[in-house]
Amino acid sequence: MAHAPITLPRAILFDMDGTLTEPMLDFARIKAEMGIGARPILEALAEMSPEARAPAEAVLLRHEDHAAGNSTLNPGCRELLHHLREMSIATALITRNSRRSVEVVLQRHSLQFGAVVAREDGRFKPHPGPLYLACQKLAIHQSEAWMVGDGQYDIEAARAAGIASVWISHGRVRHFEATPWREARDLPEFLELLKSSAEASRPAASNPPPDRASA
Repeated sequence: MAHAPITLPRAILFDMDGTLTEPMLDFARIKAEMGIGARPILEALAEMSPEARAPAEAVLLRHEDHAAGNSTLNPGCRELLHHLREMSIATALITRNSRRSVEVVLQRHSLQFGAVVAREDGRFKPHPGPLYLACQKLAIHQSEAWMVGDGQYDIEAARAAGIASVWISHGRVRHFEATPWREARDLPEFLELLKSSAEASRPAASNPPPDRASA
């Protein structure tokens, strides 16, 4: 079934790890070193006493710092961000990572975003709070944004916020219930979606109105 014409957003909110960068973190190893079993990392930290949290958080920060310092952009990332700048579409980065690791990634790859929301800024994905905060920083309504990410929490947060979501699948089969608005295999395919949507929204110029003076 063909999709209806797409209206381009005023802003795109991006996840970082696995979306703009190649997957940086070995979550199974981090959880093992933290001793939290299979629980989500940030949720497990939030339940700890201050005494237990400090060494566990140190493990996480050590892994994040190392990963950020050795990070690699996913193919098509620079081309995508350049295209968005040319289209005057604002961008934000929303991540469950620490702000200091985000700053390392941004500096390492000379990336700039109109807004950056890290876990220190309050509630984190899948809560919709960070998406609302990014939209507030960009001075837009959430209906004017898309959320782009490769993870379950990205899509769940977008649905909770009422924001259209694009899941970057990397060729994987989706194993979570939340349904994204659109899917793209990778960033180059997402860029093609944007370009084709922009092309389809342009008014036809090949059929000028008739010259009524000569009728």
